[in-house]
Formats: sequence, structure tokens, C-alpha cells
Amino acid sequence: MTQIKVGKIKIGKNAPLVLIAGPCVIESEAMTLSTAKKIYDITRRLKVPFIFKSSFDKANRLSGDSFRGPGIKKGLDVLYKVKKELGVPVLSDIHCQKEIKDAACVLDIIQIPAFLCRQTDIVVSAAKTGKVINLKKGQFLSPCDILPIIRKIESAGNRKIMITERGVCFGYNNLVSDLRSLKIIEDFGYPVIYDATHSVQLPGGRGSSSGGQREFVSGLARAATAFGCQGLFLEVHPNPDKALCDGQNMINLKSLEKLLKQVKKISQAI
Repeated sequence: MTQIKVGKIKIGKNAPLVLIAGPCVIESEAMTLSTAKKIYDITRRLKVPFIFKSSFDKANRLSGDSFRGPGIKKGLDVLYKVKKELGVPVLSDIHCQKEIKDAACVLDIIQIPAFLCRQTDIVVSAAKTGKVINLKKGQFLSPCDILPIIRKIESAGNRKIMITERGVCFGYNNLVSDLRSLKIIEDFGYPVIYDATHSVQLPGGRGSSSGGQREFVSGLARAATAFGCQGLFLEVHPNPDKALCDGQNMINLKSLEKLLKQVKKISQAI
């Protein structure tokens, strides 16, 4: 497996389990910075490598009335402040080719959203920046379907790739995690991250918005760690029930430290 570097953080073979975490979307500068600082303090205390994530625009919401975030300019300004004040790498998702140039000026990792993972022009353009690419596996794909998309990224001369598993569609308004996919994808040669929060999402489960079952996040995170993923992707919020986006599947910031202690022990054991 290829080991990649994001700043000082190593991800992949023989590297510690990495955490990618933060609120689903940038709700405000103050809340984002505060949450990032609290996650940073926890991970520093536990010696868990930490990459901050949050979206500047949630362009793939089911309803046109859903909160989308501050937009690319204000959002990247906030992410830049997190990066400089805490000294941690930052990740966010892009939704069209015109966003890529500006995003690459700030982001350490460019994320290709699950719904856009097969869009060749977006994938290749992002890869050409030379940034680390986090490819979210679409919930409509089998793990084997990821290999041709990896080849698209490689065709741009970029081999700084992570693949994030986030569950697969199981009938209507439901996702299920098949942990065999972690091994299948890993065999393609790149680090595999497990998104334990989007994996419990119930797409469209609330009619005009998605629901979620956050009570299953911890168990799935532990299971994926035991199965050998190289990192965890967790959406974390100080008050998920009042979050402006994806609150039903985000975990409470207060529960993060306990979960990290558990998965760190599991990771060290294997």
C-alpha cells in the first residue's frame, strides 16, 4: 500500500490511525474555529493525527431550502484560519471545476463528493492540482467500481490518493456498511478511510432532508478500525440536534474522546 503524507501526517502502511473530523458544514466562523480547537486539543492529548474537515458549500442537498454554507470565498477564509491557528491540515469538498483552483490554494486535501465521484472532468482537474485527493466512494457503487476512478486520478500524474468508504444503498432511504469493501479497496494500493457518520445516514429519510442513526456510529467505527482501515472520517458537532446540516448522523463533540480512546486501542492491538 502506498503511504501518503499530508503535511507531517503519514497515512497508510505502518502509520497510526488518522482522524478526519469536523462539522458537516461551516455554520459560522466562531463555531468552526471553536470546534476545530476542541477536536485539536483532544487529538493532541491522545496523540491521534488530526485533519480538520468542513464544507464551504453543501451543493448536493435534497431540498433547495436546505442550508448550504457560506460559499467558497468566506468558507475558504475560515478554513485558512483553522489551518494557520492550529497548524493542522484542512479538507473540504468541491462541486464543480471552477472551484478547484481557489480550493487548491487553501486545502491540503481536495475531496471529491460521493455523488460526483464518477464525474471525470472534476476528478481529473482536481488530480492535476497535485493535492492529496480524498475520493468518496459513491453509495451507488461497488468497491470494485473504484478502481477505474483511481486510474483517472493516476492519469493526471497524481498518486496521492485516499479512498473513503461511506456505505452502500440498501433499498430506499437506507445505507448499509459491508466491511469487506475496506479490504477490496485497500488491495488497489491506497489508504482506505471509513466514514462512520455518513454510513449511518438515511438519505431522504425525513422527506425533504436526510435522517440518520448516530447511535450506530461508535460501533461501526470500532468495527472498521478492527477490520484495518487507515483512518476514520467523523462529522462532529457541539450540538448535533441543532446542527444546520446532517445533524442526525453527526456525533456530539462530548463523545469524541471516549470513541478515540477505544479505536486507538483497537488499532494498536491489530
